[in-house]
Amino acid sequence: MYQLAADLILIIHFCFIVFVVFGALLFFISKKIIYIHIPTLAWGVYAELKQVVCPLTYIENWFLKKAGLETYTHDFIQNYLFPIIYPADLTKEMQTYFGIALIIINILFYGLIVYKQRKNRNSL
Repeated sequence: MYQLAADLILIIHFCFIVFVVFGALLFFISKKIIYIHIPTLAWGVYAELKQVVCPLTYIENWFLKKAGLETYTHDFIQNYLFPIIYPADLTKEMQTYFGIALIIINILFYGLIVYKQRKNRNSL
């Protein structure tokens, strides 16, 4: 049960990361997403640049400890998601680059949003 909860938290963690990176694109589906994406983007940039441990990591580790596990068994989550979220060779320098890349990617996404909004306004 606890391992299942840890796996669920890991999946949520992965989805959160994907949302932080690409969530701006959801603006084209719902304009209100910006109110959720901007704070999560700010958290993601802060966490990468300051090398802060995400609270989801603590929750996941708590469930793993309760399950009596130190690491995952070799399944989909262990093989595919865990290395993406927790790379073995992650350095502070790499985290800084990730933070900068996150900023640049989202500047491009929000630039696209502004461009599309202006284009739609001008075509009316």
